[in-house]
Parts: sequence; C-alpha cells; structure tokens
Amino acid sequence: MVMRLNNIFFVLLATVFSCDLVAKEIAITFDDAPRPATTLFDGPTRANRLIETLSSASVERVAFFVISSHLNDEGLMRIEKYASAGHIIGNHTHCHFDLNTTDTEAYIDDILTADHTLRNLPGFIRWFRYPMLREGSDLTKRDAVRDKLKLLGYSNAYITIDNYDWYMDFLLQKALQCGKKVDYSKLKEVYLEVLLACVEFYDEMAANVLGRSPAHIILLHENDLNALFVGDLVRELRDKGWKIISPEKAYEDEISQKVTERVLKYNPGRIGEIAKDSGYQEKLWHESCDEDFLEQLFTKRQVFY
Repeated sequence: MVMRLNNIFFVLLATVFSCDLVAKEIAITFDDAPRPATTLFDGPTRANRLIETLSSASVERVAFFVISSHLNDEGLMRIEKYASAGHIIGNHTHCHFDLNTTDTEAYIDDILTADHTLRNLPGFIRWFRYPMLREGSDLTKRDAVRDKLKLLGYSNAYITIDNYDWYMDFLLQKALQCGKKVDYSKLKEVYLEVLLACVEFYDEMAANVLGRSPAHIILLHENDLNALFVGDLVRELRDKGWKIISPEKAYEDEISQKVTERVLKYNPGRIGEIAKDSGYQEKLWHESCDEDFLEQLFTKRQVFY
C-alpha cells in the first residue's frame, strides 16, 4: 500500500515538473502609441478602454512603444496615464522611419529626438522597438544603428509573434469611413481566430527550432481593434493554457541573447531569426500576415455590410 502511494506521488510530481517544462508564457506589447483619433474612438476614450480592459483581465503590465512626434498635449497625457496604470513606455522613434529606406544618420537622429522627449516620462525604460521591425537593408546601416543603441544603453525590444492586427484595424476604419455597418461579433471572431493562429504558428516554430516554448512577446498596436477585443484575446489565451507575463520577464528568456548576424530586409521576429539561422525551410510568417488574405477573409465572413 505504501509503495503504491509512493508511486502515485512520483507520478504526480513528474506531472508537475512536465507542466513546468512546457509552460506557455506570453507578454503583450503595443506599438505606435499614441495613435490619433478615429471615427470610432478619440484618443482618451481608446486609452481608457485599454487601461480598464487590461485591468479587468488582470494584466498588470504591458509595454507601449511611443512615436514621440504624436505627443501633443493630449497624447502626452495619454502616455502618462498608461504609465500611471503601471505600464512600460518604450522608444519607437520620433517619426516612425523605415530604416531600410532612411539615411543612417537621419534615423539615429530620430531615435535621439524621441529619447530626449521620452527619457523623463514616468514608466520609461530604454527599450527600442524598430518601426516595422526593420533593422536595415545592409550590414553597415544595421551595425551602425545597433552600435548607437548599445552606446545609449538601449535594448532591442524584439518580438516573437508577428501579425497584421494593424491591417485588420485599417479595414475597420475604412469601412466606418465609407458608412458601412460593422458586425462586431464577426469582427471579434475573426480577430481572435487570426491572432490565436499566429500565436500557435510561432510557438510551433519555436518548438521546431528550440525544442521548447520560450517566453513570447506579441506585437499589437494601440488601435481601436485592440481597445475593443484585447480582453477577449487574453481570456482565450488563458483558456488555451497561456500565462500572461510582464515584458520584463519575457525579455529574461535566453533567446534575448541570440542576435542574428544575417541582414534581414524584412524581419520575422526573434523566433523567425533563429529559425532562419538554423536552416528552417518552412514559412517565417503566418499566412494571415498578408493584406489580400485578410481582405478576402473579412469579405468571406461578411464582417462589414
């Protein structure tokens, strides 16, 4: 009897440790803050919805990457409100230039302009998120910006899960501006389907190239779509076994030290970089990271009418 109880104990113990080994963790980040008012939400309304939704979903800490040229008085108040709610503020440049097509010195000056504006804001951490994730189309440009960021004390706020939430929001705004009606139930359904598929896609890629599920960082944007549905996304992730963690914890994962030496004109995120370096032959982006795909999906599901 004692031996049988001991066996049960060891089975339970092994189960606990195996769950720890396959634990799925994800941090949430928002780019392009503070975005301008739209037909649906003005800036303060969007910010309030995001803050309240994250709080209601028990998400204590996310990161907002700021384009400092958007910081008029209202935008600045919004960023300070995010910080007051406990969230992180990061640098997303002043003008959101594409490094592939921008002079190196102009790009570095743009980082410095943003840094000068952001450095004294509450919640600011020297994390830099490359606009469009583009780190330069040639070796000289890429390394010059990397070196400058290191000199300034910045860390690369890489992502592991890419997606086109920004284009889904664009389709929403276009429909509203054209006077179309929106089936918000179908919109939420498509939003969740697409984002969850991207999460699973990159986690499967990680399993193939790393042999494990790393601490993930999802790229979202400070837009109306996320103000509407990010709480639903959090609930769905948790239902599927994901734990929402802080960005600080996510950036403690050992993949933070794996920096590709390849020049990638279009960057698929840190998992995609590692996959490319390891000779992975499959696609580095989910099929929904495509404007035509999303337009056809929205039409098929009759999201707008």
